[in-house]
Amino acid sequence: MTAQIVDPVDEIHPVDEKLPAVKMATSGLQHVAAMYAGVVAPPLIVGAAIGLTGTELTFLTGACLFTAGLATFLQTLGIWKIGARLPFVNGVTFAGVAPMTAIVASAHDKSDALPIIYGAVIVAGLLGFVAAPFFSKAVRFFPPVVTGTVITLIGVSLLPVAFNWAQGPNPAAHDYGSTTNLGLAGITLLIVLALRRFTRGFVKQIAVLLGLVAGTLVAIPFGVTDFGPVADADVIGFPSPFHFGAPQFQVAAILSMCVVMVVSMTESTADMLALGEIVERPADERTIAAGLRADTLGSALSPLFNGFMCSAFAQNIGLVAMTRIRSRFVVATGGAFLVLMGLCPMAASLIAVVPRPVLGGAGVVLFGSVAASGIQTLVRAGLEKDNNVLIVAVSLAVGLIPITAPDFYHAFPETARIVLDSGISTGCVAAVLLNLVFNHLGRGREAEDVTHPMESGEELAPAH
Repeated sequence: MTAQIVDPVDEIHPVDEKLPAVKMATSGLQHVAAMYAGVVAPPLIVGAAIGLTGTELTFLTGACLFTAGLATFLQTLGIWKIGARLPFVNGVTFAGVAPMTAIVASAHDKSDALPIIYGAVIVAGLLGFVAAPFFSKAVRFFPPVVTGTVITLIGVSLLPVAFNWAQGPNPAAHDYGSTTNLGLAGITLLIVLALRRFTRGFVKQIAVLLGLVAGTLVAIPFGVTDFGPVADADVIGFPSPFHFGAPQFQVAAILSMCVVMVVSMTESTADMLALGEIVERPADERTIAAGLRADTLGSALSPLFNGFMCSAFAQNIGLVAMTRIRSRFVVATGGAFLVLMGLCPMAASLIAVVPRPVLGGAGVVLFGSVAASGIQTLVRAGLEKDNNVLIVAVSLAVGLIPITAPDFYHAFPETARIVLDSGISTGCVAAVLLNLVFNHLGRGREAEDVTHPMESGEELAPAH
């Protein structure tokens, strides 16, 4: 009897798999829960610096949620040569917060601050869109020793975010870091771990979402859960175009946001390489170019609806790594939830009910999973070679500087600090340069026998 041969072309890759509706919705909502705090933090910080009213802050936050959803659609579903077509979440990049607050501080009239920011983001986004195919060619300089280092750095760099969430929403509050807040974070972490250990199937896959719900319920008797945002929110609200005024174009602001765009593109490239490894669809040059086009076009269009610069959200990579749900349509469903939240402030406020310590407890699992994925990649990087050990050691050290010594670059100009204060970017650059020196130039190249798929001539899986 002859065994039936299955044509691999007819098999659907898990990235392109469409799951049942309920599983799609709950898994997508889990992605929204993982990235919500990161999306709303920049508009809250910038809006507070400008002095926006509570109503205006709610509008600005909703606009950022709406544009994050649109940018996520571009990445996951894609059009033409735009979109990585991977389970890749996009949202407001935190790298832009410092230069945006600097723009606010330098504005003679605070009412002009947002229009100036929007003009700078539009220009930076369009320039980045043009540069995307050239930027993507750097992928051949990302063998496993580089990608593993960068993925590990992404996870380690995100862990302090989870630790800060665990302590509470406001560092100036009297209960910041209290035993109550830390206890809630610990309980949430234990719930997630218990669900992952003692459940199976779908329940196991949405353990983080269930942990967030359970943690929020546990927090109610402690008075940490605030349902005020739900009561005060409107049911329907559309982010009307250029609500805060037509964009203004100032050279200094444009230059600062262009620097942020370069940082954002560097981090997105690293994130795409990390995600490609996790979902077993390596991100080749074409995929990265398409992903960067989605990032930059999403950023250029975002100010139209009063949003900020968009970039990849590394915390959601940790969610993919942990749940093993690799479908890009799940993340697209999360993007639909973000759009709905932008159109329905009351729906957006439901996620805001989750206390920050509860988010912190879940974040430990999410972000730690990213670091673990990086270690898995490093295992394949040939660390028995002294050259590769040096590359990893120095690159990790450089990337950890902003975390372990936040004021290390205090004497540098503010523009330079936009790059230097991003451990992912500096660690990535260090890893690429050291790999070139030790494994590509002169005799070092002969000693390297661990190659990147693109260098060995292997055919990579198609991006779509």
